[in-house]
Amino acid sequence: MGMQALVYEGPRTMIVREVPVPEPRSDEALIRVARAGICGSELGGYLGHNSLRKPPLIMGHEFSGVVAKLGTQAEGAGLRVGDRVTANPLATCGKCRYCRSGETQLCPSRQLLGAHRPGAFAEYVAVPAENVYRLDDKLSFEEGALAEPYACAAHVCRLLALKPADRLLICGAGPIGLLVLQAAQIYGLRDIVVLDLNEERLDIARELGAVASAELAGAAAVPEGGFDAAVDAVGAQATRQLGIAQVRPGGTVVFTGLHEADSRLPVNDMIRSETVTRGAFAYSREDFETALRWLAEGRANLLSWSLTAPLAEGSACFEKLVSGPGKVAKIFLKLS
Repeated sequence: MGMQALVYEGPRTMIVREVPVPEPRSDEALIRVARAGICGSELGGYLGHNSLRKPPLIMGHEFSGVVAKLGTQAEGAGLRVGDRVTANPLATCGKCRYCRSGETQLCPSRQLLGAHRPGAFAEYVAVPAENVYRLDDKLSFEEGALAEPYACAAHVCRLLALKPADRLLICGAGPIGLLVLQAAQIYGLRDIVVLDLNEERLDIARELGAVASAELAGAAAVPEGGFDAAVDAVGAQATRQLGIAQVRPGGTVVFTGLHEADSRLPVNDMIRSETVTRGAFAYSREDFETALRWLAEGRANLLSWSLTAPLAEGSACFEKLVSGPGKVAKIFLKLS
C-alpha cells in the first residue's frame, strides 16, 4: 500500500512521491496525518545546512492527525483507532538516567521524527504509542500541530524560572520567539521586548503585546540596569552576544536557536557579571503536556498569522519561508 509523501532529496529539492505506508511496530501507533507544520530547523535542512537531515528524507515533526492503526503492545496505551491526536516526536529509550529523571530530551539514544526516522510530511507516520496524546475536542488540527513548538517555548520559560516583574528580551520573532513571548505572558510578564530584522514579524509581536523593534533604541530602550532575562531564538553569534550584553549582573540568558554551531562570547565579562547561561533543547514530557494544556486553555495564538496549504505545494511553501514569508509566522501542510 502506498502513500503520498514530500521527500527531501537535496538542497532546495523536495518532491512529492509515492512511498510505502509505514507498518507500526508492536509499541507504535500509525497516525493518519491531518496537518504538519514547517519548522525553522527544517528550513536549514532544506537549504542543506543541517547535519541531522540527510536526503532522501521525509521531514516533519510538528503534526496532528487521527489514529489509524495500533501495534499489538500499543493497544493497552489508552488509545483507540479514530482518536484525534498529536505526538511528541522525540523517541527515547525510557531507561537511561535522563529518561528516568524526566529529562527525556537529553536521552543519548533519542531519535527525532523527520530527522532520524521518517516524519509527518506524509499521509501516515508511525510514532511510539506512549508519545501520542489525544487532542482536546476544542482544538483544531492546526492547534494540535502547534503543541511541539509551544512545548519548546514552555521549556525555555521553565528553565528561566520567570517571575511576573521580570524584564525579558527575546531575540527573534520567528515561531519559537513568538511562542516564548506568549508563554512568558502566562508567567505574568508584561515588560517584554522582541528584536527582529523582519518588520512584518515585529508587527505580529506588537499585536501580541510586546515592545518590538529592529534595534535596542527609542521605544525599545534597555531598562535601567539591564534585562533580568534574555532568550536567543535565532542562534547567530550577534544575537547570542546581544543577549549576554543586555542582561543585568546575575541575569539569565537561554540559548535555543541552532543556526550557527559556534560563537565567540565575552566570557570574562560573563564571569565578572555572574551571568547565568543555559542551553534549551526541545522539551521534556512535562513541557509537552504543559503546552497541550495551555493550548486547550486558549493561551496561544499563531493561527491569525498562519497559512495552510496542500502537500503538493510543500516545496513552494519552503521557498516562501526561505525567501520572505511576509506576515506569516507558520505554514501548515494539509494532508487529509
